[in-house]
Amino acid sequence: MNQMLKAYMANKKAWFEAELPMLFQNAAITPKLKQAMLYSLEAGGKRIRPILLFATLHSLGKAEDNGLSTALGLEMIHTYSLIHDDLPAMDNDRLRRGKPTNHCVFGESTAILAGDGLLTAAFQLIANDPFIDENTRIKLVYLLAKAAGPEGMVGGQQDDLQAEEKKINLNELMSIHKRKTGRLIRFPVEAAAVIAKVDKKKKQTLVLYAEHLGLAFQIGDDILDLTGEEKALGKPVGSDIANHKNTYVSLLGTNGAKEKLEQEVNASLAELRKIGLENGLLSDLASYLLHRTY
Repeated sequence: MNQMLKAYMANKKAWFEAELPMLFQNAAITPKLKQAMLYSLEAGGKRIRPILLFATLHSLGKAEDNGLSTALGLEMIHTYSLIHDDLPAMDNDRLRRGKPTNHCVFGESTAILAGDGLLTAAFQLIANDPFIDENTRIKLVYLLAKAAGPEGMVGGQQDDLQAEEKKINLNELMSIHKRKTGRLIRFPVEAAAVIAKVDKKKKQTLVLYAEHLGLAFQIGDDILDLTGEEKALGKPVGSDIANHKNTYVSLLGTNGAKEKLEQEVNASLAELRKIGLENGLLSDLASYLLHRTY
């Protein structure tokens, strides 16, 4: 990772995480539920989705502050999905970001409700954002609901579960991951384009960039699940194999998965060249995916 990107990511991550404890300060939420929601929300992580939103706004010449509420809402939805993914009925994981998973600390029932709470509070936050106009808020709520719901992440997760212990082909795997992982990588880029009010052609190009980025991110996760270190990842390695999941590594082998990762990163960079953004934060973020270790 180059030094400019490293500094940008560290700065925005610190700014973003300083906002998290204040999210439910004045909300009348049952203390145990609030504690469970904040436990997972503040547990750390790369914060790649909010950073991607900020970086896109920056690249489009807009203030990152305009995207803060949307970025917080997005991270709340991502966090809810992790809480539910870790449940005994799903992946039954006991470690997330180096800490015991939510249901291990608060119990399964409260973990489910914490996820539900984060999901619904995310839309409340975006719909009430005082820094963007009403029409933009409506568009953002619609796009995020579509990205996170049955046409996006939830549908991809269902197909991923159904594919366990079955042999699927590469196109089927890519279809799953474009929704399960890719839609919440695409959303921050598309959201930034909506907030910045760019023209339709430029927005479509940014969306294609983000779609390739989302696949690259998932391929990198699959590789790290086999080759990464538990301490760096903050979760056990080899869980995909243990859960009989189809991955890019299981279909293509480690070297083939690395080649596919490079193809998707190159394709994302090609989209940026079409709109003159091949040099800067967005291209640096794409290149970062080639070498990340967690």
